[in-house]
Amino acid sequence: MFQTLYTSGSNGLWIFLLVTVLLGGASAYVSGKAIAETWRPFWQVIVYGLLLALVARFLHFALFEEVLLSAKNLAIDAVVIIAAGVAGYQVARARQMAANYTWTRGS
Repeated sequence: MFQTLYTSGSNGLWIFLLVTVLLGGASAYVSGKAIAETWRPFWQVIVYGLLLALVARFLHFALFEEVLLSAKNLAIDAVVIIAAGVAGYQVARARQMAANYTWTRGS
């Protein structure tokens, strides 16, 4: 099932989990959190997520000899990484709103 969605070698699932989910997702989460904490706009999460997806694609190519220019793999990497960035952004922004606008919590 995974091989039909994501073009990779014999250990493709583990490499995907390591590079895209763990490394790319963690860096995107921290990036999204930093963007929110500095009160920058949401669209920057998307831009940085796409750049991190390109980096993840290069790591797949350089370290594990996978295909570099695969639009399908890049799209899947981008979706996973941007989702992690959005999660980090939302967590940090919710914390900011709760701390700065206490009157919205109710009594």
